[in-house]
Amino acid sequence: MAQGKYARIDNNRRQQPPSNNYCSTVTIVVFVALCLVGVWMMTSSSIVPGQNVDMPIPKTGKNDVKDQVTDSSINSTAKKVDNNQGGLSEDVKKASEDTRNPHEFDNVDVHKDQKEKKPEETYQHKYDKKPSKMPEPKLDEKPEEKPKEKPIEKTTTSSEAQPENKDVTVRHADGQVNQVGGETKSNDGQANIVGQGDLNENTSEEDKSSLYQNKRKHDLADSIKASNDKTGESEVEKVNESQVVEKGAKKDKNEVSNQSPGEQFPSGAQAELTNETSTENGSWSTQAMESKNEKDTQESDKELVVYNWKSCNSTAGPDFIPCLDNWRAIKNLRSTMHYEHRERHCPEEPPTCLVPLPEGYRRPIKWPNSRKKIWYSNVPHTELVEYKGHQNWVKVAGRYLVFPGGGTQFKHGALHYIDFINENVPDIAWGKHSRVILDVGCGVASFGGFLFDRDVLAMSLAPKDEHEAQVQFALERGIPAISAVMGTLRLPFPGKVFDVVHCARCRVPWHIEGGKLLLELNRLLRPGGYFVWSATPVYQKKPEDKEIWKAMSKLLETMCWELVTRVGLAIYKKPMNNSCYEKRSVQDPPMCEASDDANAAWNVPLQTCMHKVPIDSLQRGSRWPEQWPARLDKTPYWMLGSEMGVYGKPQPEDFVADYEHWKRVVSKSYINGMGINWATVRNVMDMRAIYGGFAAALKDMNVWVMNVVPIDSPDVLPAIYERGLFGIYHDWCQSFSTYPRSYDLMHADHLFSMIKQKCKIVPLVVEVDRILRPEGKLIVRDTAEVVSELESILRSMQWEIRMTYNKDNEGLLSAQKTMWRPKEFETLDYGMMT
Repeated sequence: MAQGKYARIDNNRRQQPPSNNYCSTVTIVVFVALCLVGVWMMTSSSIVPGQNVDMPIPKTGKNDVKDQVTDSSINSTAKKVDNNQGGLSEDVKKASEDTRNPHEFDNVDVHKDQKEKKPEETYQHKYDKKPSKMPEPKLDEKPEEKPKEKPIEKTTTSSEAQPENKDVTVRHADGQVNQVGGETKSNDGQANIVGQGDLNENTSEEDKSSLYQNKRKHDLADSIKASNDKTGESEVEKVNESQVVEKGAKKDKNEVSNQSPGEQFPSGAQAELTNETSTENGSWSTQAMESKNEKDTQESDKELVVYNWKSCNSTAGPDFIPCLDNWRAIKNLRSTMHYEHRERHCPEEPPTCLVPLPEGYRRPIKWPNSRKKIWYSNVPHTELVEYKGHQNWVKVAGRYLVFPGGGTQFKHGALHYIDFINENVPDIAWGKHSRVILDVGCGVASFGGFLFDRDVLAMSLAPKDEHEAQVQFALERGIPAISAVMGTLRLPFPGKVFDVVHCARCRVPWHIEGGKLLLELNRLLRPGGYFVWSATPVYQKKPEDKEIWKAMSKLLETMCWELVTRVGLAIYKKPMNNSCYEKRSVQDPPMCEASDDANAAWNVPLQTCMHKVPIDSLQRGSRWPEQWPARLDKTPYWMLGSEMGVYGKPQPEDFVADYEHWKRVVSKSYINGMGINWATVRNVMDMRAIYGGFAAALKDMNVWVMNVVPIDSPDVLPAIYERGLFGIYHDWCQSFSTYPRSYDLMHADHLFSMIKQKCKIVPLVVEVDRILRPEGKLIVRDTAEVVSELESILRSMQWEIRMTYNKDNEGLLSAQKTMWRPKEFETLDYGMMT
C-alpha cells in the first residue's frame, strides 16, 4: 500500500516515466481501492442515490458557498477526491481501512480546515479553499436569510450555555450584514473583538477557528455528546471540543449584550472602548460583563415596572416648555415689571407625560440648507411673519418658512453686516481673536447663523414672548439658541467668558435702574472684549432716541468702556486693567465686594456693581486666550499643576487626558461605530460636559455642541469657553429652557447616576424625550444598573435600542427616538392658561 501511495505522488509530479511493473502495481491498487469505495458507498446510509463520486466538482467562488454547502454529504467527499488530483481522500481511505459507521463523519471537527485558511477569509468563504470533512446542513445559512431581529430585543447570556467568543450579527440600515465575533487579548492586555476583516498574521489559530465555532454552539454540543461512540481520532476531537465549551463558559462574561438591526459597530470601535475612561475608574472595556442570572433578573424587573405613558395636554401644545409655561406660577407673581413672567418658574413635580408632535411633523431639513428654509409644519407659527415680514426676517413660501438672511439692522444681509463690523474694528478679527459671542435679543438668529461662515460661535438668546417661536426658528434652522430673558437673575453663564456681546435692536432698556442689565453684560464680557450695539438710539435723531443715547453714553463712560466707533452702530471695548476704575471721581456704579463671585450664576439676583479685572498673571481673565483654532487644544494658562482636576490628576494633565480620551472615543466609536448618520446631525447637547473634550473632538464635524455643566458638577464651564466653545449651567432635576424637538443628538456621561442621588430619573428621561427630535440619538455612558433601567424606560416609550453593552458595572447605551406618541392625554393644570 505504501508503494502505491508513493506511485500516486510520483505520477502527479511527472518527473520520469514509470516502469511496466510499477504501472501494474498502480492499476491493481487503484482497482482494489475503487472496489472498496463502491462497497462503502452502497453500505452508507448517508449517500444520496444518483450521485457519482467520480464526477469532478467544479470550484466555486465566494458567492457559491451556499449551493456548495447545501449539497449532500457525498458532494463533500467527491470534492475531496477532486482536490487530491485523482487520488483517494484521507477520509475515504480511512473508511476503507476500518469498520467505522459512516455517520461518524457527522461529528468530526468541522473547523479543522478553517484554521488553515488565510486571515482575510471570513467564515462565509471557508469552503472555497478546503471544505470540512462533513459540513452540516445548517451551516449554509447566510446571515441575510435569518429571521429579522427585533430592534428592541436584548440578548443576554448564561455562562454555562454560551461558548467562547459569542458571534454577533450586525445589521446595517442598508441591509448589509457583518459578523462581530470573539474576543482576544492584544499585547497590551486589552480586549479586542475579532470579526470580519480583523484576522491578521498575529491572530492565533484558536481564535481564527472560534469565529466559526461560535456560530455552531448548539451543533457543537450535540457533536460532543454523539462522539462517545467514536474511537481514535474522534476521541481526540471530543477532548478538544470539550475544552472549547469549557473556555466559553469562562469567557462568557465578556460578551456583547445587544446589537440591534441597523446598527454598525465594527470590531475596531469595540476594541477602542477598552481605552475609554469614565469619571470614576478611568476604564472602559469592549464587551458586556453579565452574571449567570442577569437575564432572568432584568426580565423580572421589567415585569415589575409598568409605564403608562400619556401625552401632555397644555396650552402650549407641541411647544410646551415646563419651566416657561407654568401659568399657575406666572399668575401668582406680584410683579412683571422686570420680565419676571419670562423667567423660569418650574413646577414642583416635573411632568412625566410626553409632549405631542405638531401635525404633519417631518424630519428637519439638513444643514446648511436649513439656514435658508425649514418645514412650516414643524414650526407652524406666522406671528413673526406678520410682524417682521417687511424687515426681511422670515417669510412663508408654500410648505416652507424662508429666511432671507436679513434683519432689522442688516437689510443687506447678515454677512454684509458682519463684515461691516470687522471693517470698522479690525481688532475684532472674527474667527481668530473673537470666537465666542453672546447675541442678546437674537430674533431668528440669522446673525449667529451666518457667523458660522466666519468660524464664530454665537449663543443666541431671546425670551419666549409675543414674538412667538423666534428661538424655535433658530434651533430648527440649526443655529444655537436658548430661551432666556434679562430680568431679575443673572444669566446662567460664568463671568468673563464672551469675546463679544451683540445687541441689534434687542429692545433691552440697558440704561435704567443704575444700568443693572448692562452691568450683567459687564460680568459676562471678557476683559478687552467688545460690545456691539446697533439700535435706533445710535443713529436716529428722534427725541426718545437722543435721550437714550445720552443716558447710555454717560453710563458707559462711568463703566470705563471705551467707545471705539459710531458709524451706523456703536462698538465699545471693556478695559483690560483697573486703572480707569481707580481714577473715577465718583464710584458709580460701585465695584463689587471681594466676596462676590462673578462665576456664581444659578438663581443669583442681579447686582448693580462691577467686578475688578484680574491682574495676577495666573488668574483667568488677566490675558486673552490663544487665537482660534489654537485655543481649542491649548491648556488654559490659569490651570495649575498644584490643583487636582476632575479625574484626580493635576489640572493640566487632566485637561489633556480628557481631550485625548474623547478624541479616541469619537473617532473610533461614535463616528463609525454606532450607525449614526452624521449628515443628519446638527444640534448636539453634551448633558454633562467635562472640559468640553467631547465637543472639541467633534470640531471637524458640521455640528455645534451645547455643553451643559450641571450645577452639582465641578465648575469646568470657564475652561470650555476658554478653548473657544460655549455652554450653560443647568439643574437636571428641572426642565431645560429650550423648545421641544431642539436637538439631533444628546450625550450623557455618568449623568443619570448622579441625578438619581437627588431626584427621580423618569422625569429626566421624559425631558430628554422632549428635547430630542424624532429619529434623534441618545448616547449614555453610565453604570450597568442605570443603563439597564434606562433601557427599560426607553423601550416602554417605543424608542429603538440600537446598542447596549456593559462590563465591570460600566455600561454604554445608544438609542433612537421614534415618532410614537401616546393617544391618551394627561392635562397639566399648571400648564393651562385660563
